[in-house]
Amino acid sequence: MFEPGQRWISTAEPELGLGTILRVEGRGVQVLFAKAGVLRPYAVDSAPLVRAEFRAGQRVSGKGIAFLVERVETREGLLVYRGEGRELEEGQLDDEQAMSQADDRLIGGRTDTNDKFDLRAEGLRRRADARRAASWGLESSRIGLVPHQLRVAGIAAARRPPRVLLADEVGLGKTIEAGMILARQLAAGRADRVLVLLPETLVYQWFVELLRRFNLSFAIFDEERCEAIEQANDGRNPFEDEQLVIADFAFLESAPKRAAQLAEAGWDLIVVDEAHHLEWTPEGASPRYRLVEALAAATPGVILLTATPEQLGRAGHFARLRLLDPQRYSDLDAYLAESANFAPLSELATTLAAGTPLDAAQRALVTERFQGDREVAALLDRPNGSAALLAALIDRHGTGRAMFRNRRAGIGGFPRRVPDVLEIDPGTLAPGRREALLAEFRSDIQQPPAPLEFDYADDPRITELIGLLDAHPDDKFLLLCRSQAKVMAIEDALRTRSGVGVARFHEGLGIVQRDRNAAFFAQPDGARLLICSEIGSEGRNFQFAHRLVMWDLPLDPDLLEQRIGRLDRIGQKHDIAIHVPVVSESAQHILARWYDEGLDAFRTSPADGRELLRRFGGLLSTLADEHAREDDNRDQELDALIAETRGAHEELSALIHAGRDHLLELAASRDPHAGDLAGSFARDDVDPSRDAFIQRLFEMYGVHAEELAKDITLLDPQYLSTDGLPGFADGPVSVTFSRDTALAREDLPLLRMDHPMVLAAVDLLVSGETGNAAFLVDDNLPVRTALLQTVFVLEVVADRSLDAGRFLPTTPLMLAVDTKLTERPNFRPSDVALRRAADRNIDVARYRKFLSKLVPPMLEHAKDLAEGRAEVLKIEAAEMAKETLDAEFSRLLALRNVNPSITEAEIQAVAAERAALLDALPDARLRLDAVRFVVSPDFLALR
Repeated sequence: MFEPGQRWISTAEPELGLGTILRVEGRGVQVLFAKAGVLRPYAVDSAPLVRAEFRAGQRVSGKGIAFLVERVETREGLLVYRGEGRELEEGQLDDEQAMSQADDRLIGGRTDTNDKFDLRAEGLRRRADARRAASWGLESSRIGLVPHQLRVAGIAAARRPPRVLLADEVGLGKTIEAGMILARQLAAGRADRVLVLLPETLVYQWFVELLRRFNLSFAIFDEERCEAIEQANDGRNPFEDEQLVIADFAFLESAPKRAAQLAEAGWDLIVVDEAHHLEWTPEGASPRYRLVEALAAATPGVILLTATPEQLGRAGHFARLRLLDPQRYSDLDAYLAESANFAPLSELATTLAAGTPLDAAQRALVTERFQGDREVAALLDRPNGSAALLAALIDRHGTGRAMFRNRRAGIGGFPRRVPDVLEIDPGTLAPGRREALLAEFRSDIQQPPAPLEFDYADDPRITELIGLLDAHPDDKFLLLCRSQAKVMAIEDALRTRSGVGVARFHEGLGIVQRDRNAAFFAQPDGARLLICSEIGSEGRNFQFAHRLVMWDLPLDPDLLEQRIGRLDRIGQKHDIAIHVPVVSESAQHILARWYDEGLDAFRTSPADGRELLRRFGGLLSTLADEHAREDDNRDQELDALIAETRGAHEELSALIHAGRDHLLELAASRDPHAGDLAGSFARDDVDPSRDAFIQRLFEMYGVHAEELAKDITLLDPQYLSTDGLPGFADGPVSVTFSRDTALAREDLPLLRMDHPMVLAAVDLLVSGETGNAAFLVDDNLPVRTALLQTVFVLEVVADRSLDAGRFLPTTPLMLAVDTKLTERPNFRPSDVALRRAADRNIDVARYRKFLSKLVPPMLEHAKDLAEGRAEVLKIEAAEMAKETLDAEFSRLLALRNVNPSITEAEIQAVAAERAALLDALPDARLRLDAVRFVVSPDFLALR
């Protein structure tokens, strides 16, 4: 039980020192780590805390005194230490205490096996190496290493704080980019409380994406949950009950009280999807926009996502930018005047990027646009200065730091789309089937779809589907349709007419069952056909298949693009065959013709789809609904609609291309942080020795590892020895160490050092006594030789938001000294000794007398050596921090002179971070973590 005044240690952050319980309220407890200046809230049931309890014989200090503990008493729930005629209550203890008991255990003969000592030392080393990486917090994420996504995430995650608009074209992974940014912010300690705001239809998709891709468990909040929390916690703000929250706009708009509580709860980072639905004009704003505006003003980090091109409404684009930086974007007219220069500058950037010399008109444009800028003027006259001039223009670009926009055409690497519209003769329809098709179409275009019962036993689309499966016996097919009811009906119809292996995927299945069915489809000898409801078009990657069947078509072009995007992905090795079976002259056929002939949406990814739907969606729905009207007017009206749509599409495409901001697209590739993540992943993604370490780590806790198939390992917790390991509540877990396998099998966790299961196992290992004392006989040592191997740990006590671990993570220092107090550099016990150690039953307690004489001076000398090395590491870390942040500060300062997007707050944040780190790094402390006494066989006989 927690009581105010008690002292506890964080097993997740032992470098914070002793914490003090401040208050306990309901299911929460607050702990103050005064040395680090950190206040941590925890949930009582899952707090990573252990009581700081000292026993008789250990030394404690506080109030300027120190003594050996002789006895321990309890007074009103608090421990009281007595010894040498003195007394200290646990609340009076210094925040730093000598907590290690490794030497006491060794001298007392209470040692562990040598494999545990080696595993502990390796765990400390691997955790430190992983923590230094720019990809820490992302290594175990189920993401493909797509260059443009890594660039965006690397740049944005380095911002202090990130306030960005992600505006990639549909299908390029904005959700993944946002997830990478927030996962990195959380892992680096720059954010603790994150809010994701979404339209109601996207809540489930985001929940699954964050959990399955990034191992982030968010809580979905609705009115029922808020009421339950209030009742259990005396009316406390319900949004303070969780650190990671997802909420939908519809819920908040219907409950003004909840919206106010949400704004008052305080967040470090907010993410808003579908930001183009936030309506704003100079005269007023929608309730949704005002909510986000209030949150953005009070929250350091803001990530907005939108796929709507800015060229289709600059006022709306300005509205989104002012959420990120209301000072920079305070006047719409000024922004419109500034953005009028984007098109000619974009054309200029294209010329410079190609290395082509500027003509007279372009030189005049540069001179006029950057009057008084000496650097630009000098570059204009420099021979072969195109690259430098382009870099200068990028630095001066208005929205280049606030917005990221990637285009499919600029990225490349996408497969060719091959549409196959299969027109079915309406004369083959059974009686009543035409009316059933119309009812199905009317249901499909509603949101949500109207409930219908479907019977496809005599539907000619089933015949076409079976024909496709028979014609391509070696290929897998993904079939997408509107609803769960359709999935069930299609499967029922197929079962009576075909023996093809089928898997289902719909919202009526649990997450685990969905994963199993998707895995069955992914297996080479598994299902050939996966039938998905609309949920299958959200976030899933089925690119191992290349045949897509559209049982029906969505009315929204963006949703159509999402469907195709399940297969049309970077890295797809085949052309995408898009099969669309439709009955001629049916409502579905009219919609297919509009997509094919009006938007060319089966072959390309139209950036203006949403705008075309806004203009023509009403008439399209009406014509499709009246498909049964058999007269010439209907056909003429449809032809006219398609022609008008095609003309508008060509006009908008030209406008978008002419107005596209090439400087904006180039900006990301020129940022100094653009390659941080890619380089880090390249160094870490292939490490077989790490994978073997993780398996040994789990084995130590009774979790048996068994290879099920290539790149798939089963972790069986049959003999699990602790409740401290997460992930095994439901029994055995199949995992992988291969990124490619994890991308193909979304039911398989990708194990890396930052995966929650591995992190918990390492923390459990190094926060306890396991492996911190060992004794070894080494036959390869010279006669009469004894050595003490020590593992000291260098820890920085600093606020987590500084991300000090990138410069100096909790670092193990291993040294060995002999009985003559001589260091033995690079000493490592022989492999023979380590193999034989398990067979040698040595009663270490028999040697307590000589251990008590030999170990203390050897340990003292080892500590002196470790302190010398620690000083070097601290100096190197401080120099690295100084060099990195000085460069960042100088760069931002220089940019501020030419680019108004650089705020004074961002510059000062870097300066404050630099000062805090240069204070904290030199104060890193050293503590003993583990010891091993290694002797020659004859040495024992001498004792």
